Amino acid sequence: MSIQKTFQEINDKIKREEAVVLTAEEVSAMGKSQSPAEIVRKVDVVTTATFGPMCSSGMFINTGHANPPIRMEKATLNGVPVFTGIAAVDLYIGATETHLEDPTYGGAHIIEELIAGKDVELIAHAKGTDCYPLKNIHTTINRENINEMIMFNPRNAYQNYPVAVNGSNRIKYTYMGSLLPKLGNANYSTSGELSPLLNDPEMRTIGMGTRIFLGGTTGYVSWHGTQFKTDAEVNEHGVPVSNAATLAVIGDASGMNPAFIKAAYYEKYGVSMFVGIGIPIPVLDEEMAARVMIRNDQITTRILDYGDPDHPELGRTTYEELMSGEIKLNQKKIKTASLSSLYKAREIADILKKQIIEGNFQLSEPVELFPKGKGLNSLEIR
Repeated sequence: MSIQKTFQEINDKIKREEAVVLTAEEVSAMGKSQSPAEIVRKVDVVTTATFGPMCSSGMFINTGHANPPIRMEKATLNGVPVFTGIAAVDLYIGATETHLEDPTYGGAHIIEELIAGKDVELIAHAKGTDCYPLKNIHTTINRENINEMIMFNPRNAYQNYPVAVNGSNRIKYTYMGSLLPKLGNANYSTSGELSPLLNDPEMRTIGMGTRIFLGGTTGYVSWHGTQFKTDAEVNEHGVPVSNAATLAVIGDASGMNPAFIKAAYYEKYGVSMFVGIGIPIPVLDEEMAARVMIRNDQITTRILDYGDPDHPELGRTTYEELMSGEIKLNQKKIKTASLSSLYKAREIADILKKQIIEGNFQLSEPVELFPKGKGLNSLEIR
């Protein structure tokens, strides 16, 4: 008789500190010698994680009111423009927004500095109104003197992402790093068998309301991410071979740790932000057990030519090959490098595992699952 578990049953075991929790890498190794039926009997929760550049990220800030009050209409933080079109003192700073004069410094740096407790210069201007008469303000804000720091990231934790190479005759500077000409290197950015959405590719347990590790504290999945796609091609193991599903996530940035939120600058491209995300996956049945057993040699991704504006596919590879340090394409050996940190992903998976084992992290069943069969539209150029 096959075993069926529920979120509640697993949470009860977590409360009693009786839950068996393994990282996705540990279960992948276990799966080499044991069946899904054996794993579902032995394991309750699998922790997954990723730590990589996630450009579609940012933070809402409520600065609190001045006396007299101001309705901010143009504002900068340490010289980086912030969006003011929300309400009087509500700001949103995007991770990729750049300094007005220094393109190597941007929103991600501001976010990291605020999380670290540093002071940040706020300059804001307004036309002045009867209820908000102040027209200019120049002050300092930090984590302690503002009302809220709410991280809200519209697109994080891509389910899979292509490998980037460059077949042209000159170096290309991209969000996938610097790509050497004539297939001189290959960059990728996913944690493979540790990656959250590769362990639950149909998102049976991940949806709106899922409690996660976000930037060093507890966060939540708030919606499906932008560019969310579920009609992507899958390989023989049921794993999408291209960028497919994404997550929108939210959390209290005032409790985050700068060890898991890091600003980055890519030469001649711009600013990005590394985000640490960990998601626990309950092993509800044999089907889920089979999913979390996925190994790097079973996860396929596409190799795209970023030297061509259309990014044509040149071939395919596995994460086992990528993590070996080289792949072979057109009879040529190409050195590989990961933009994401497997070391940090492992650290996050281990932290989450410890929190669950000690009864300090409960699983949350999604209040709503994500849509199926969703594709993407393309922008028409006129």
